[in-house]
This record gives sequence, C-alpha cells and structure tokens, in this order.
Amino acid sequence: MEPQQESEFGDFEEIKTEGQQEEQKLNIRVRTPRKGQLIGVVLQRLGGNRMSIKTTDNKTRNCRVPGRFSRKFWLRPGNIVIIEPWPDDDNKGEIVYQYSKNEAMQLKRQGIVNKIYNEF
Repeated sequence: MEPQQESEFGDFEEIKTEGQQEEQKLNIRVRTPRKGQLIGVVLQRLGGNRMSIKTTDNKTRNCRVPGRFSRKFWLRPGNIVIIEPWPDDDNKGEIVYQYSKNEAMQLKRQGIVNKIYNEF
C-alpha cells in the first residue's frame, strides 16, 4: 500500500467555497411598500422631525416622522425608508419604516433603489 499524503488539515478535507456565491443564495426577507407607500432615500435633515426625501417616483418630498416613531427612527442622509404621501398634498408625507443596513443592501442587490441611490 502507498502511504497517503497528509494534507495540512490532517484527516479533514479542505472545503473550497466562494463567498460571493453564498451571499447571493441567502435570501433576506425585506418589507415591501404596501398600496400607497413608496421607497425613498433621505437627502437632508431639515430640523425637528422633518426630512427631505427622494422617492422612487422621482419626486422630492418633505416628510415627517410621526410622534409614535420619533424615538424609534434615527435617520441620517443616505438611509432608505418607506414613506406614505399625504392624500391632500402630494409634496409631503410621513415616514413609516426605516430599513436596516442589511435590508438596504438587499434592496440594492435587487435593483429596487439603485436608480435613486445613484443620484444621491
């Protein structure tokens, strides 16, 4: 019998994987906008609880954070959010959800926010 060559891992085999392929296989569930809601990127903080947000329909809206979310959302320029435009004034809206970093990366991979995020 021939002596087996011992690898640097001992009796274990080296498992070769590519990190990019594994990342693409991971599907993260991301909240999508409901009827009447839009995805947007925070452009500028205007003071108080108001922000200027560029949405997926290529409009810039003056949006506010409702009181029930004021301590929950810490928004900075570049953050991705879901807004709900006001029914009587289309240039204003309310922020109803803030995406986490992982959720935002998933939206970018799917190409949902690439158009508005590249303009930012």
